Amino acid sequence: MQIFRSFAYPNYRLHVIGQAISLLGTWMQRIAISWLVYKLTDSVFWLGFVSFISLLPSLVLSPFIGAFVDRHKKYKLVFTTQIGLMIQAGLLALVVFLKMESVLYLSILGFIQGVINAFDVLGRQALLVSLVDDRRDLPNAIALNSSIFNAARMVGPAIGGFLLSVYGELACFTLNFLSFIPVIICLMLMNVKERVIIVPNESAYQGFVQGFNYLKRSPHIASLIIILTFSSLLVIPYTSLLPAVARELFQGNERTFSWFESAAGLGAMVGAINMARLKAGENLRYRIMFAAFLMGVALVLLAYAHYLPSALFFTGAVSFSMMMQNSSINTYIQTHAVPAYRARAMSYYVMAFQGIFPIGSLLTGAIAEIIGIKSTLYIMGGCGILIAIGFYIYLRLHIQRRLFKLNLR
Repeated sequence: MQIFRSFAYPNYRLHVIGQAISLLGTWMQRIAISWLVYKLTDSVFWLGFVSFISLLPSLVLSPFIGAFVDRHKKYKLVFTTQIGLMIQAGLLALVVFLKMESVLYLSILGFIQGVINAFDVLGRQALLVSLVDDRRDLPNAIALNSSIFNAARMVGPAIGGFLLSVYGELACFTLNFLSFIPVIICLMLMNVKERVIIVPNESAYQGFVQGFNYLKRSPHIASLIIILTFSSLLVIPYTSLLPAVARELFQGNERTFSWFESAAGLGAMVGAINMARLKAGENLRYRIMFAAFLMGVALVLLAYAHYLPSALFFTGAVSFSMMMQNSSINTYIQTHAVPAYRARAMSYYVMAFQGIFPIGSLLTGAIAEIIGIKSTLYIMGGCGILIAIGFYIYLRLHIQRRLFKLNLR
């Protein structure tokens, strides 16, 4: 089938197999940490704070890491980061086993994970180009990669919710530690031939400046980074409120929370599969605009929902549109950026997505403490709609400027 054409490449298959298993463990760990923090503190602020700490390195480091990734072998970088993430997962399991869990230790280990992830995510994004031989299959590979990620997001929380309610947090953390073994084995079985790209031997700061200058010369890419930045700050952090939504708005428990996470994963997976069906020549920027608008509307409806089934449906709708937006931006940058600047352009994508998100989580948690969960969701949904309208106005003005220049010629 054409939708699965990227699986024809052996390296990509190994990548998917290892990632699929590891991501199940990652999502089990994520919901276990969220629930553990909320159980320890009964505070949505601390819930957002721990998320902020774990993703802060993506904001601070990503723009500087881009030049480093452009200069080095992506395969070796990813192999090293997976070893580091496995050690971090083992330490987290050990802390819980010794009954030493606290917001302080969870924050420290979350920060360590964030530093390693800042290198891993960017290295993995840049490596993806080398896992498929035909560049025309790259959009399909990116979309299928997102499908695997969100399939794990759908199944992982469901398994995690069961393990949490029956065996506790330690089971989730231990399984996540063990899940890195298949990833490392699959990486060892790969035979990756990376294309040699000549990049100036510049400092991290110079790489940051060069990457920023490249974005200034490429407004078609910079505008998408700006859209993602505002979404990550004002809309996407709704995910950090899901434990409180499950517990406070619907009087639920760990399993109810896992239903919300699974609904979000299902919606995102459907969005990723829809992206895998993408045909060459489609206008990704208009797809991004419609996805941003739908995300805002669905979030408003989630805030209005009075019944659990409808809330789960709208949670899935938010994640569907979020995946459509973010995957479209990812695909556009990967296929339109100059190879020598691809990692640096992607570093700003990672910064806008994973780096701004923790600030949004912290802001969202603080606002929810003051005005409540439901009102916060309404505000976030309204912001999503305004972002889409703003991008529509930008696109119309951009088209008018192009037509004006053509008429002058």
